Amino acid sequence: MKMITSQGMRMPALGLGTWTMKGEACTAAVLGALSRGYRHIDTAQMYGNEEAVGAALAATDVKRADIHLTSKVWWENLAPDAMRRALDASLKQLQTSYVDLYLIHWPSPTMDLPAALAQMVAFKEQGLARAIGVSNFPVALLRRAVEEIQAPVACNQVEYHVLLDQSKLLAYARAKGVALTAYCPLARGGLAEHPGLAAIAAKHGATPAQVALKWLLDQDGVAAIPKAARAESQQANLDALALTLDDADRATIAALPKNDRCVNPAFAPAWD
Repeated sequence: MKMITSQGMRMPALGLGTWTMKGEACTAAVLGALSRGYRHIDTAQMYGNEEAVGAALAATDVKRADIHLTSKVWWENLAPDAMRRALDASLKQLQTSYVDLYLIHWPSPTMDLPAALAQMVAFKEQGLARAIGVSNFPVALLRRAVEEIQAPVACNQVEYHVLLDQSKLLAYARAKGVALTAYCPLARGGLAEHPGLAAIAAKHGATPAQVALKWLLDQDGVAAIPKAARAESQQANLDALALTLDDADRATIAALPKNDRCVNPAFAPAWD
């Protein structure tokens, strides 16, 4: 498994997303993923499933030190005291003394970004978060965090897939040594509608989703966290690692439409 490194963080490039998973089904999915070799699990305060993820971490034979665990603080809780309460609650539910990566889930239009990032740095210094970062930060906000505030941002988690151009953000992140984690890496299942992807998949004896996932994972500094509750889906995502895409495949993917944003809530920032 390729490892993504930044600010002392070592994160497996392929992880398991858990958004919308709940309860025993979520616990079973995480346990299944760990048994298949996944070592990167992504959750968040807002998902309401940290307790279920924690149950899997407590039940697995995989050592905690071998698992990269990401969680996130919700944008309505970015005052320092609220952030501390959120992290304490997350750690209790996850049944762990630390997370490997802690992210600001979304920027808030009213946030005090220097104060919020100072609190994130304090979490890192206290050993509660091994690395810190942000999520859904466009270039302008990421530049503020990295250059003006000089926070040790290890990662920016954003929507990224073959149907959404993130080249500007990725170029900036790479220039500053910031990793990028792609959520919704399979565009919420809308890939089979594109004949070009289907043709690449047929050529490699794969699925369009596997092609799209490997395209992401081939990129320097990029991780991906597809949600996969079923054993078959988890294995299919692992099997995508064996694909070898060529220049013709990448040219076909480059020609796909690149403006399909799946996640754009009312509180989203102005995308660059």
